[in-house]
Amino acid sequence: MGFNGKIIIHLMGLLLLCNGGFMILAALVSGIYQDGVTLDITLAAIVTMFIGVLAMFFTRGHDKEVSRKEGYIIVTFGWIIMSASGVLPYLFSGAIPNITNAFFETMSGYTTTGASIVDNIEILPEGILFWRSLTHWIGGMGIIVLAIAILPLLGIGGMQLFAAEAPGPNADKLHPRITDTAKRLWLIYFGYTVAETILLKLAGMSFFDAMNHSLATLSTGGFSTKNASLAYWNNQPLIQYIVIFFMFLAGSNFVLSYFAFKGKVQKILRDEEFKYYTALVVIFSGIVALVIFFKANVSFSEYHPMVLGNAESAFRHALFQVVAVVTTTGFVSADFTAWTPFITVFFFGLMFAGGSAGSTAGGIKIMRHILIIKNGLLEFKRTLHPNAVIPVRFNNKTVTEHVVYNVIGFFVLYMLLFIIGALVLGFLGLDFDSAIGGAASSLGNVGPAFGSLSPLNNFNSLPALGKWWCGFLMLAGRLELFTVLILMTPYFWKKT
Repeated sequence: MGFNGKIIIHLMGLLLLCNGGFMILAALVSGIYQDGVTLDITLAAIVTMFIGVLAMFFTRGHDKEVSRKEGYIIVTFGWIIMSASGVLPYLFSGAIPNITNAFFETMSGYTTTGASIVDNIEILPEGILFWRSLTHWIGGMGIIVLAIAILPLLGIGGMQLFAAEAPGPNADKLHPRITDTAKRLWLIYFGYTVAETILLKLAGMSFFDAMNHSLATLSTGGFSTKNASLAYWNNQPLIQYIVIFFMFLAGSNFVLSYFAFKGKVQKILRDEEFKYYTALVVIFSGIVALVIFFKANVSFSEYHPMVLGNAESAFRHALFQVVAVVTTTGFVSADFTAWTPFITVFFFGLMFAGGSAGSTAGGIKIMRHILIIKNGLLEFKRTLHPNAVIPVRFNNKTVTEHVVYNVIGFFVLYMLLFIIGALVLGFLGLDFDSAIGGAASSLGNVGPAFGSLSPLNNFNSLPALGKWWCGFLMLAGRLELFTVLILMTPYFWKKT
C-alpha cells in the first residue's frame, strides 16, 4: 500500500494556516503592549499562512480517506511542521536569533515540555512571551484530540483501552462524531483557561501574567513570564493554590471534566485511574511536606521568605512541586533539587509517573502503571495456577492480552529510550545528574531537571547537538513513542 501524499500535504497546509492564525493573535497582543515586534510577528504569520495556503491549493481534490500509515505520518510530521514554522516569530523579531535555540524553545512549547534556553525571560517583548505561552496551549489542545480521537484508532501504547472511556468508534463515546467530541473538549479546555485567568487576576497577578500562566497551566507546559517561575509569587499563596488546582485538573482525564459538567459525578468517583492519580498526589505530597518541614531549607533566590518549620509553606511547596512534576507541568516554586538527596531521588522517580490518559500531561501515564503493576502481581497467581485464566481488570472490565502486551511494550521502549537518551547526553559531556535528569525530563515532557539543568538553571548550557537530541526526545515522549519510532522502521515504508 502506498501513501496518499496529497492529503498529507493538504493537512500540513491546514496546520500551517492555523498556526499563522495564532501568530496573528500574538501580533495583536504585541500591538496592544507596543513592544516593538508587532510587524515581525505579523510577517511570520503571513509567511506561515502563505505556505499553508499554497500547500492546500495544490492538493485540493484529494482523497478524504486516511489510512493508518498516513495517520502516523500526519501526527508526527504535523508536530514537526508546527515547530518548524513556530520558530519564525523568534527569528524575525531577533528574540532568539539562533535557529537551534529557537527550534528547541518551539519544540519545548508545542510538546508542552517547558524546558527553556532563554536566560532572561523578563526582557522578552510581550508579544514573544505570549507566543511562547501560546505554543503550549496549541500543543495541549492538539494532545487532547490526539489522545481522545486518534491514538486509540492507531492502537498506540495501550490507548485503545482508554478508548472505552473516550469518544471514538465504539459503544461508550461522548458523541458519535470525533469532530463534535473534539469541539466539546476544546470548549472545556478553553473554559478552564478563561476561568484560571480570571482567578489569577483577582488573586493579584497582572492580566498579562495571568493569561500567560493559564495558557501554560492547562496545557501542563510550564513556560512562565518570570525568571523565577511561580516562585516569583511565593509571598502570595493564593496564586500558587489556584495554579495547583488547575494543574491537577489539566493532569486528569478531560473526559471526566465533561462528565462532571453533565452531572455524572459517579463516573468520576468510579474511575480507577482518577482514584490512583488523586491518591498518588495526596500521599506523595504528604511525604515531601514532612521532609521539607523537618529537614529541608526551601529557597529560590530572593523570592522566598520562609524559614524552616513553617507548616503552611511546607505543605504548599510540597503539593505544588508534586503536582507540577506528576502532571509534567514543570512550574517551580522552589529549587526542589536542594531539598535533601532523598527528595531529589523522589522527584526523579515522579518524572516517570505522568498524569492521566486523556489529559494534557506527558510521561508514562497512571493508567499504564496500574496495568503493569496489576499484571505483575497476577503473575504470582499464574505461577501457582498455570492452567487458570486470570485476566487483568481495569475499571471492572477485563483487559485483553493484546492491550497488556502493548502497555508492557510501551514501558520497555520508554525505559530503553530513556537510557539511550541519557547515554547520548553523557557522551556530549553532561555530568551524570544532568544527563539522566535531562533525558527523563525531555522524554516525560516535564521541564526542569537536575544538575546543570535544575530549576535554578535552564537548558541553554546544552551543546547544539544536545538541544536537537532533547527536541527529539520531547517529540517521541509527547506522541506516545510508537507514533514517532514506527517511522524509523524499514517495514513501515514498504508497499504492502
